[in-house]
Amino acid sequence: MTLLHRRLAGLPLRDSAAHQAVTERAAQILRPGGALAWLDETAAWVAGWQRTGRPAIERPVGVIFAADHGVAAAGISAYPPEVTAGMLAAFEAGQATISAFARAAGAELRSVDVGVARPTGDIRVEAAMTPERFDAVVQQAFDAVDALDCDLLVLGEMGIGNTTPSAAIAASLVGGDAASWVGRGTGVDDEGFARKVDAVQAAQRRIAGITDPIEILREVGGAELAAIAAATIAARHRSIPVVLDGYVTSASVLPLAMIDTGSLDHCIVGHCSAEPGHRKLLDHLGKRPLLDLNMRLGEGSGAMAAVPLIRMACAGISEVPTFAEFFA
Repeated sequence: MTLLHRRLAGLPLRDSAAHQAVTERAAQILRPGGALAWLDETAAWVAGWQRTGRPAIERPVGVIFAADHGVAAAGISAYPPEVTAGMLAAFEAGQATISAFARAAGAELRSVDVGVARPTGDIRVEAAMTPERFDAVVQQAFDAVDALDCDLLVLGEMGIGNTTPSAAIAASLVGGDAASWVGRGTGVDDEGFARKVDAVQAAQRRIAGITDPIEILREVGGAELAAIAAATIAARHRSIPVVLDGYVTSASVLPLAMIDTGSLDHCIVGHCSAEPGHRKLLDHLGKRPLLDLNMRLGEGSGAMAAVPLIRMACAGISEVPTFAEFFA
């Protein structure tokens, strides 16, 4: 049993009283009933995990996990693997797109190297990670989240080639034709797309017979994908609401949902990406994205773009009086 398996046990539940209080307040707020229904539901979701009847987003933090992939050598990306290290440097210098988005959203941004220049195994022919490395990455992610002081956690990733492991996870756990889970990623041509499909199919054949979702994550995922799954569970133990980003983050947490259908109750999806497999995956998870802007950047950018919306949802509950309060 991996460290991640063990931490999946005993997950705390939301504060139902706080959730109900916001739901009831939303029905009495100084505006037409149901006028902002989805935003009010979002505020109630935040309230349940912040465990307060007056939810607020004051300390949002974005965490980007970065790592390299052995399968990238198969020509499944439009960019070389070295770009991962370059982007990590951009995050650390505050010069990446997600850095600008975080500043605009009033969020702190942190990047965590869980495998840059230390690629995982080529999933076509070998496990992405040994059990030892998998547990080490999981612990690193636990430690990263435990060090945060935040009231909303935005999760993102960077790893050239990582939509291929994401497709391998989705195809292995949900089923269906491998090609239906593969997209253009960073913009590969037809030959690159075919190589991605071949890689996913090879990974599926190699792990045939493995049924444990966490083992599938270890076998065909990647270090940053495992870190995202672990960070999601670490946040749950601290009752921190989580905003998931695109296809890669959703595929990362899919194994958790396959083991415990309630394990993602503290998660909301910031956006639906342009990757065709993402919408399919969200339908399977029963998650509706807040934004649908055809984005395909990664880095946590779509999730960060949703932070002001979540903040407004909370302000619309906590800072607006009810009819009774206003006309008292």
